[in-house]
Amino acid sequence: MSLVNGLPAHVLFVHFVVVMVPLSGLALVVGAVWPKAARRLGLVLPVLAFATLVAVPLTMEAGEWLERHVGSDPLVRRHAALGDGLLPWAAGLFVLAMVVWWTTRRTPVPQAGSPAGAGSRGGMVRIAAAVLSVVVAAGAVVDVYRIGDSGAEAAWHDAYSKTATGGGGD
Repeated sequence: MSLVNGLPAHVLFVHFVVVMVPLSGLALVVGAVWPKAARRLGLVLPVLAFATLVAVPLTMEAGEWLERHVGSDPLVRRHAALGDGLLPWAAGLFVLAMVVWWTTRRTPVPQAGSPAGAGSRGGMVRIAAAVLSVVVAAGAVVDVYRIGDSGAEAAWHDAYSKTATGGGGD
């Protein structure tokens, strides 16, 4: 898909990614560190991460189309290069969302006064998933910020005046 209502699809799809990556990351971290929240989220957690994973390559493909239709610019090339790095982060969000969903789904809720089972194999998997979830979510969000900042710079670096042009209405 290259155009939507005459606009480059990348310009529209990117907004979905900018919202979904941080939202998926936040849901993942909350679910990973708070198993009760993960149980309440249920399938929403992996479905959200899957939608994010699907949106990233669609946005990248639309961006590659747009890149071929704008003049060659080092800022655009930098943005495209940074954008190529988001897919592994999105895949990591999805894999970890599946792990968190699966482990919280398969483990009974600890009763009040009973040990949480951190020494058990399931407890160790949950702790590892929580640590990895924080790292991957933070990496994905930082990467989205860097990509978005480079894209905004590429799109707007010489497209506006810092002073009003007298077009009316301040």
